Amino acid sequence: MVAANNNKWNECLRIIKDNLELAQYNSWFAPITVESFENNELTLRVPTAFYVEQLDGRFYNLLASTLVRVYGKGIKLKYSYDIIKDDPQAHVVSEEPHKSVAVQPMNPFAQQEKFSGIELDPQLNPVNTFENYCESKSNKLAYSIANAIATNPKCQTFNPMFIFGCTGVGKTHLIQAIGIKMKEENPLSRVLYVSARTFESQYTSAVRTNKVNDFINFYQSIDMLIVDDVQEFAGKTATQNTFFHIFNHLHNKQRHLILSCDCPPSELDGMEPRLLSRFKWGMIVELESPDYDLRRAVLLRKAMQAGVKIPDDILDFVAENVKDNVREIEGVFASLMAYSTALNQPLTIQLARNVLSNTVRMSKQNRVVTFDSISDAVCSEFNIDKELLFGKSRKRDVADARQLVMMLAKKFAKMSSTMIGLKLNRNHATVLYACKTIEERISVEKDFAAAVGRIEATLR
Repeated sequence: MVAANNNKWNECLRIIKDNLELAQYNSWFAPITVESFENNELTLRVPTAFYVEQLDGRFYNLLASTLVRVYGKGIKLKYSYDIIKDDPQAHVVSEEPHKSVAVQPMNPFAQQEKFSGIELDPQLNPVNTFENYCESKSNKLAYSIANAIATNPKCQTFNPMFIFGCTGVGKTHLIQAIGIKMKEENPLSRVLYVSARTFESQYTSAVRTNKVNDFINFYQSIDMLIVDDVQEFAGKTATQNTFFHIFNHLHNKQRHLILSCDCPPSELDGMEPRLLSRFKWGMIVELESPDYDLRRAVLLRKAMQAGVKIPDDILDFVAENVKDNVREIEGVFASLMAYSTALNQPLTIQLARNVLSNTVRMSKQNRVVTFDSISDAVCSEFNIDKELLFGKSRKRDVADARQLVMMLAKKFAKMSSTMIGLKLNRNHATVLYACKTIEERISVEKDFAAAVGRIEATLR
């Protein structure tokens, strides 16, 4: 029986290995063994709790489909690990509910005539709780408001809550934490997290199958709707109009709307004015880039969750050098664990230095790309006076440089079309046209593409 179980798991490993890069396979799957298989329930032995998080977050679809293929439908999966690495006395088995492994696309808008009392999967990652969220000066206001909404949902002061910030600063974690807390306080509440892109895809499908009313009725039944990356609605007029009506209905019924975006409403391009005005009705709060204390706290929290002790000098080294966002810090930690496990090496400053050299730019190399640095680089490449960019000259070389500055400012400085237009005394429509024109020219003009490549290399 043991040999048969091992043979089945070895078959799973063979399939997984064929679908992953060798380094990924060696880091995340080679160390896994079968602890038991009884009553169609498979328990896998993994090195630490961190592996569970990575397997569920990064490789779930591959693992789930492979288990179904080898073990059959209805297979149930559990994990076994030591809370403290290599300490058998700290052994635990994951306490998550026994759910059959299934590979099904998310479909919250099911075809149902009535939604009242129907169980709804909120699509929340159970890891993204307030308890797992690190607080510091850079996110204190957003954290406090989010907590207030979740603990006192009857208060409508912050409805809707609009959170904005750069990529990787923790927006998704925070908005999901609100939903998780809401479900803890009110288990029967209908909470749903959905990305704007998924919402748009569902709407398109509803239009194609003539089920828009079902789609709208479902979303109007939600008690707390959490929409991530609303900037993805830009340019999709029909989707925006539908969301506008759903927004109005939920807000009138005093249901909560939690929205995240990569910029404030005032800088959103391609959005219907009436929808933008509603984004401004409640609380708009920014999640700033993580400060040193937050970066160090995130790394320490990840280590504690994985049952690994990281020396203080490594904590300091990583926190000082990984400055852009929380996601990069989590990525560096994952790489540290993978390298340490695969190479059977202790965590050292040299190992951290090697990992960081492959994943992020070190502090001495970091530079902020600004509108001015972009303008300088473009004018230097085309040998024109920088002041001409801001004038009315329509000479070909000046117009080309101006359009290129617009495109690069959007790409590298992450500026909105409106802000770029203000810098150059143009409107946002001109900026959008310029970006499209430059991209088309790069694809067909080799010399121009080479010049753009040189400028981008300078900016990087």
